[in-house]
Amino acid sequence: MTLLRRRLAWLEPAVVAEHLATLHGEDGLIWLDGDGSELGRHITLAVDPLEQHCCRGLPGDPGATNPFTTLRQLNDGHWTGWLSYDAAAWTEPGNPWRRDVMATLWIARHDPVLRFDLKAREIHLEGIDPIRHAAMASTLENIGPSQSSARAWQKLGCSWQRHSDRSTYKAGVSRIRELIASGDLFQANLTSCATSTLDNNVSNLELYRRLRHQCPAPFSGLLVGSGAAAGEAVLSTSPERFLQVEASGAVETRPIKGTRPRHADPCIDDDLAADLVCSAKDRAENVMIVDLLRNDLGRVCRPGSVQVPDLVRLESYARVHHLTSVVTGQLRPDATWVDLLEASWPGGSITGAPKLRACQRLHELEDQGRGPYCGSLLHLDWNGRFDSNILIRTLLRKDAELRLHAGCGIVADSDPETEADELDWKLLPLLEALR
Repeated sequence: MTLLRRRLAWLEPAVVAEHLATLHGEDGLIWLDGDGSELGRHITLAVDPLEQHCCRGLPGDPGATNPFTTLRQLNDGHWTGWLSYDAAAWTEPGNPWRRDVMATLWIARHDPVLRFDLKAREIHLEGIDPIRHAAMASTLENIGPSQSSARAWQKLGCSWQRHSDRSTYKAGVSRIRELIASGDLFQANLTSCATSTLDNNVSNLELYRRLRHQCPAPFSGLLVGSGAAAGEAVLSTSPERFLQVEASGAVETRPIKGTRPRHADPCIDDDLAADLVCSAKDRAENVMIVDLLRNDLGRVCRPGSVQVPDLVRLESYARVHHLTSVVTGQLRPDATWVDLLEASWPGGSITGAPKLRACQRLHELEDQGRGPYCGSLLHLDWNGRFDSNILIRTLLRKDAELRLHAGCGIVADSDPETEADELDWKLLPLLEALR
């Protein structure tokens, strides 16, 4: 496989994205913020996929296909897609899982792709097919440098409905605390959902640009389904890496546990950050998930290779402070990134511990399925390098229907009132962006 690479004159990513969507339509469009080499520095854009795969349903459903089997059959190339939380039905069929209106797996191969280096202000066109490569170069050369992406956003007309009110959520927190006290659980990540219907034909690009403007994050991305997933889109402003696997087999995961809101007053903001760093509850929650991920990685990594180079450090984003840890490892020679993904699914930071028992209890307490939320955005590069996020801070779209979720990690000393507050201010930036 010979990769063609060409440097092009600088254009703003939003200008290029709008132009490509006008030429090709949005179906199959991808926008990735960050490629892992330097968090938040790069953007990847592509349209018009050459090949795509879509899986739906649970084991035993007519026509249902194991998404992990599909991922193992991907050929060489540049692949991007989403894998839903309920894909765990294929790894743990004994647990209860919900069907969702959105695809369990949608993944597409693009050729060529555009890489934007925001720091160097460079665009690199990458691809294998010389004809498509030349056509994309010609397309970008015809975009005028004076073209602007600054245009008025439409009025969305969204009226959001919360599917569990504050008292219901607090009752769920109390129930998890009871389960922890009885020895049934150590931790569980309880989520809630809000839905709305668009009253006009707003593009996915506009929705995504609203979200990333309000809630910028290093593992954000827009995926617009096509083919069997037409009408479906995942719009994520996630700050959390799930799994990265280099071509050498080096593995990294960056679990987030512990959150505080940002404040406009620098002194109050510093106090909030200090409170988070000093919180025994939040630090314990983070360490618990680190242990869970060390165990998951240990199932497919070389013995002794799993390490924790960063344990419970502060990371600050536009709207929140987080506690993040870093866990690394080295794949066994006989293991692949799909083996690691399957062994670690679903992510521990959005389930709890013990993981499978937490999933059972969350199924009982959450009245809405998660679908792609708490799943992952998947990205496989030309050289076999794999990266993925945890789909938190994410908008799901099915035709005109919109869905937002948020969740909080519940441990023994969680306060129901405080957890309900945290849920509200996790949802608030997303709701503000979509009004």
